[in-house]
Amino acid sequence: MPGMIQLGFSRDRPKKPPGERQQPLPWQHPAIPEDDPDAEARVRAIMASPSYREADRDPDFLHQQEMRGARLQVDYAKAESVLRAYGIERTIIVFGSTRIPDPAVARRRLDELQRRLARQPDDQRLRRQLAVAGRILDNSRYYDVARDLGRLVGSAQHGGERDHLAVMTGGGPGIMEAANRGAFDVGADTIGLNISLPHEQQPNPYVTPDLCFLFHYFALRKLHFMLRACALVACPGGYGTMDELFESLTLIQTRTIDPLPVVLVGECFWRRAFNVDFLVDEGVIDEEDRDLFWFAETAQEAWDGILQWHRNAGVPLVNDGGA
Repeated sequence: MPGMIQLGFSRDRPKKPPGERQQPLPWQHPAIPEDDPDAEARVRAIMASPSYREADRDPDFLHQQEMRGARLQVDYAKAESVLRAYGIERTIIVFGSTRIPDPAVARRRLDELQRRLARQPDDQRLRRQLAVAGRILDNSRYYDVARDLGRLVGSAQHGGERDHLAVMTGGGPGIMEAANRGAFDVGADTIGLNISLPHEQQPNPYVTPDLCFLFHYFALRKLHFMLRACALVACPGGYGTMDELFESLTLIQTRTIDPLPVVLVGECFWRRAFNVDFLVDEGVIDEEDRDLFWFAETAQEAWDGILQWHRNAGVPLVNDGGA
């Protein structure tokens, strides 16, 4: 058509893919000055310099002290994005010792120590290890409790448009493995929040692959534990378990978060590890703070108590037909 501007192609010439130019721009094939034999080497040096990396692909830059704010943000955002994509809005948090294994594993360890002690009867260190192994074997019953609880939560039927409910643990061995394993047993999604530690570790094999996260910051990991928590179950454990338990109780006590059920599995263990009556008598916590948790011995007892707590609160956790 007369007066129409031609755009550089015609009907008898095949068009190039969208975005591809017929005539390259100057920087696509830069000319190296012929009178400067060192120019090409200098260009390579420029492009190899850390300053030339894109910021989000430069780990040295991202790990500088002044970038800590950005690292905190992405440590939070990655897990949040995936959990939202999976539609997970409610979680049952299970804590407990990494040192309490499957009973069969605990039995094998005890048997091995007994054989070693028989060969070295005067070894006091072995005697101490054997005594501890006996306690671990006794406590390994809590592995079965945590696994049963994982099955119960994983098998829960969601009513109507209830939010997706899932077991969440620290993703490691021991009691955490047991809870993830129980959910895995019934084909349910299950979540693990690993933490980067100085010594090498790996997640337990029962976490849903797309729902296992490795955090750099304990603070962001703790945040994700609590964001969707509708119950916290603590089996016997050490410093890590105590840390998460007392932090959660503090948040509930101060009403920094809405109340949620907290269940301590194994009353005998917890009454020795955590003397709440002593704290009340000493006046460092109030009488009502004794009621921020309760004890249970079995998975069914813990699960029934959690369900009843939510019914009493007027926000049934699942459509389980309860009154």
